[in-house]
Amino acid sequence: MNDTPSAYNGPTRVFSGVQPTGNLHLGNYLGAIKNFVKMQDTHAGLYCIVDMHAITVFQDPKELKASIREVTALFMASGLDPKKSILFNQSKVSAHAELAWILNCVARMGWLNRMTQFKEKAGKHKENASVGLFAYPVLMAADILAYRATHVPVGDDQKQHLELARDIAQKFNNDYGALKQGCENFFPLPDPLIQGPGARIMSLRDGSKKMSKSETSDMTRINMTDDADTIAQKIRKARTDPDPLPSEVGGLEGRAEARNLVGIYAALSDTTAEEVLNEMGGLQFSEFKPKLVDLTLSVLEPINHRFVELMNNAEEIDLILADGAGRAAEIADPILAEVKELVGFV
Repeated sequence: MNDTPSAYNGPTRVFSGVQPTGNLHLGNYLGAIKNFVKMQDTHAGLYCIVDMHAITVFQDPKELKASIREVTALFMASGLDPKKSILFNQSKVSAHAELAWILNCVARMGWLNRMTQFKEKAGKHKENASVGLFAYPVLMAADILAYRATHVPVGDDQKQHLELARDIAQKFNNDYGALKQGCENFFPLPDPLIQGPGARIMSLRDGSKKMSKSETSDMTRINMTDDADTIAQKIRKARTDPDPLPSEVGGLEGRAEARNLVGIYAALSDTTAEEVLNEMGGLQFSEFKPKLVDLTLSVLEPINHRFVELMNNAEEIDLILADGAGRAAEIADPILAEVKELVGFV
C-alpha cells in the first residue's frame, strides 16, 4: 500500500459497495452489514448497490433489476436506516462513471496488470474478458473517491483494489492537485476499515474457504433468504469433526470447521470465541448444533420477515434508492466539478 501520509482535512466518511449478484449470505451479514448497522449512528456512511460493477460479466436484465431490489431490501431488513445512511444504486449517480474515465487516464496499465482478481476471474480466457472486468478496480476507486471517502470496509479479496485506489488518489494529487495551491491532498488516501470477529465466515462444507455466493453447492452457505427449515438443515449437515468442543480457543487449532461454527455463534451472539467455549466447552457437535440453529433463527427470522414485507412493495424500494441517489449526488457532484476544473475541462 502507498504509505504516503495524507494531509486531507475533510470529514470522515465510510463508503461500501455490494454487488447485486446472487443472494446475500450469512457471511455478508456478519462480516459487513451488521457492522454497517452498528456504525450508522457514529459514521457518515454511503452504502452502494454496485450495479455497474455487476455488468462486467453478463447479467440477465430482469434478474439484475430484481437483485438490486433484493439487496436493498436485505440491507433495510437487517437494520440499515436509509434516513441515517445513504443507500443507493451506483448507476443512478453519474459521477461514478464520469470520474472513472478521468481516473482511467491516471491509472497505469502496469498497475492493473498486477491485479490478481482479474487473473482469477478471467482465467485462461482473458482475451475474451470484457474491458470493464479489467478496468473494474478503477471504477472501484472512482466509487470511493467520488465521495472523498476516508474509510472502506473490505474483505481480503478487495484489499489489493483498495491499495490501487490509494495509488490512483496519490497520483491524481501529484499530477493535478499539486498544480493548484491548497489541492495537494485533494483526495484522501482511503484506509481499510477493520471489521469485528465475524469478518471472516467460512464455508459450512470446507472451513478453509470463505463462505461465498459463487460456490456451486447451496449447502456451503446460509442465504439471508433461506427459510427456517433450510437453515436448520444446513447447520445440522455442516462439516465438523468427531471431537467435542474444547474449553479454550487454542484447542481449535487445526480444526477449521469447528473454529468456523464457534466463530459464527460468537458473531451472532455478540460475544467472543473464548466466551462461547467457556460456556460450551466439552459439548459434542450433536449438542452444540441445535443451540447454533436456535441462535441463528432468532437473528435471521425477523430479518427474513421484514425482507418479505419490503419485497412486496417494489415502489417503496425504488423511492428509497432514488432518494439515496439524490443525496449521494449532492456530495459527489461538487467533488466531480472540482476534479474537472483541476483537469482543465471547460
